[in-house]
Order: sequence, then structure tokens, then C-alpha cells
Amino acid sequence: MFGVTAALELKKRGHEVTLIDPGPLPHPEASSTDISKVVRPDYGSEIFYAKLAQQCIDRWHEWNAEANQELYHETGYLVLAKEEMQPGGFEYESWKTLVSLDHPVEKLTSSDIINRFPGWSKGDYHHGYFNHRAGWVESGNVVSWLLSRVRDSGVHLVEGQKMVGLLENGSRISGVVTDSKEEHFAEVVVVATGAWTPILLPWLSDSLRCVGQPVYHFLIPDLESYKPERFPAWSADITNTGWYGLPALPDGTLKVAHHGAGIPMDPRSEKIVPLENDQKFCDFLKSTFDGLANSPILERRLCLYCDSWDGDFLIGRDPDHEGLIVASGGSGHGFKFAPMLGQITADVVEGIDNPWASRFRWRTPGKAKTSPERYRLEIPETS
Repeated sequence: MFGVTAALELKKRGHEVTLIDPGPLPHPEASSTDISKVVRPDYGSEIFYAKLAQQCIDRWHEWNAEANQELYHETGYLVLAKEEMQPGGFEYESWKTLVSLDHPVEKLTSSDIINRFPGWSKGDYHHGYFNHRAGWVESGNVVSWLLSRVRDSGVHLVEGQKMVGLLENGSRISGVVTDSKEEHFAEVVVVATGAWTPILLPWLSDSLRCVGQPVYHFLIPDLESYKPERFPAWSADITNTGWYGLPALPDGTLKVAHHGAGIPMDPRSEKIVPLENDQKFCDFLKSTFDGLANSPILERRLCLYCDSWDGDFLIGRDPDHEGLIVASGGSGHGFKFAPMLGQITADVVEGIDNPWASRFRWRTPGKAKTSPERYRLEIPETS
């Protein structure tokens, strides 16, 4: 998403742009090419990301209008906890931050949860809140739509070639070379290669790492109880459990995922979900939702994250390689910000001050701070 949105924005501003991708596009294994992604401003006490997400939600509505289709579905976000929300906890701090921003959130009682969201009547999640201005996007369809805009915009799309190295003139980067030995020259090179970034730019291996997170698609028998209006996007005591998911699609596909420490990955290796995850996911369904215990697994996939050391994106100029800009480090929460990523990256390319870009500037690893979804990295593998 970093690359395609930046290409569109830079072309819009009058630049000649070449977008290189190994393809096929959309790539079936890309982290962005799943069936759905959550869009929410719920970030604990991180008011920076909450405000940025609010702006992105406005833009998602604009993208719906531009695409003439509902890519973003504002069906809400259900934040649940087993114990009453307490100061310092992710759920409480998210609710408190959103209230301070006049965001429409509503605290829920146990009876509220059971009566309004019957799919949750079995589980032990009796506390939480409902975020009315949040939802989910059809992520694969978003990518397809953006690619159609790229093809119509005049961006030179080179599909079927892999970047294998940079063209260097002293300390200056003057382009890239691909696996077909073609050289593509440019005044500025933006490397937006997701999980491949620390492989292609090995000096970033201390700042960025690739991990795989398991995602499962189930076929459910009772579609009515798991439609978006009765079963919105959700997190289930995520600080302690790592579980989150999305509503069922019209064909009965239900997506469930788990945020944990992640499986360290080399993006060049085969992406196989460890079989022990089957039992873990099925046990969660059995213990949490009535009637879903025996739902067949339609698909398992490892979603590859490019985690930055502090959880913030990396969108900045490489101080040691003139002409090189890196746009990466999505850290598992980048897709929701797609409508703003292109503008932020283009401003960095053009040297324009951007209030959001300052958070994503070039930086070196240090002591890990409290950062967006930092809790995910602390969840033990067996949770």
C-alpha cells in the first residue's frame, strides 16, 4: 500500500513515476491482498494514531465515492474484555482517548453485549465498548481498485520484475536494477517493499524485521448471526489473548486472526502456517461462539508483517544514501491508513513539511517505547 498510494500521489503532482513489482498484481501472498482489514482509531492512549485514523476514515468515505462502490463498510468496532476496563489497560485507554476526541463510542454492559451482539452470548467477554465510527475494508478489492487507477493515471507500471539492487553513483542512488538485468534510472528511488525491505536493504535489518502472523478463514453455518450489523469487527481482550476478527462475508466466510509475537520469517521462504495453529484457532471458536465449533477451515495464511523496532512506520530519507527514501515498517497496522500514506510519502519525497511524517522520520533503534500495538509483541506464543 505504501508504494501504490505514493505512485498515485506523485503522478497527481506532476512527476514521472515508474512502479516496479514482481507481480502478479494483486499478489495473492501480499499482506494487503486478504479479504478484509479492520479500520479503527482505537489505539490506547496513542492520540497521534487516533487522530490520523479519524482523518483516514473521512478519506475512506471519499474513496467509496471515487470508486463508486462500498470498499469501506462503517459497521462499527466491538472492543471486548473479560474484566471491567481499568485505567492503564488498552481497552480503557482507547475508550478514554476517543471520548476526549468526541468520537462516537458507547460503553457496553454484559446484557448489551448479549442482546445486541448475540454471537458473543457464550463467551466470557462481559465488558467493553462499541465504536460506531469504525469498520472494515475489502482489502483485496481496494488493492485492485488502486491498481486500476495506477494503470489509468499514466504511471509506468513494470510488472513481472523484481528489484535486486540499487544503482549507485558514489553515495547517491540513481535507480534500481531488476532480476531481468534491466536498469531503471530515477532522480529519487522510493523503496516500499514491505517484508522484503530488510532483505533488499540489509543495513535496515536492525530496524525492520519480517514476521508471519496466522490468519484463518472459516465457513460458518449460521450467516445471520454473524453479519456485520450483528457481528462487527472485533477484538477479544486482545491485550491478554491476541484474538481479533471481522464479520462474515455474504458467502459465509468468517475471518479470525491472532496477534502474537509472530513467527520470524524470511520472505523468500515458503509461507506455511504451523499445523498446531489449527487446534488453537478451533479451540477459540469452540469456547467463544455458539455453533461455530465445527466450522470448516477454508484457508490458512501467514500474513507477513514488516515490523519496525518501535511499531511506527518508517517513511524517510536514508541519510547515508542520497536519493533513497524508504516507505515501510507497516508493523501490522498500516492498511487502515492507506488513504493518507501516499500524501505523507509524497511530501517526504518533495521535502514538504507534513505533521504526520515527523513521527515516521528516519531513526535508529533504541529502547523500545510504548507504541501502537506494542502489546502484540509481548504476547507469548502460547496465548
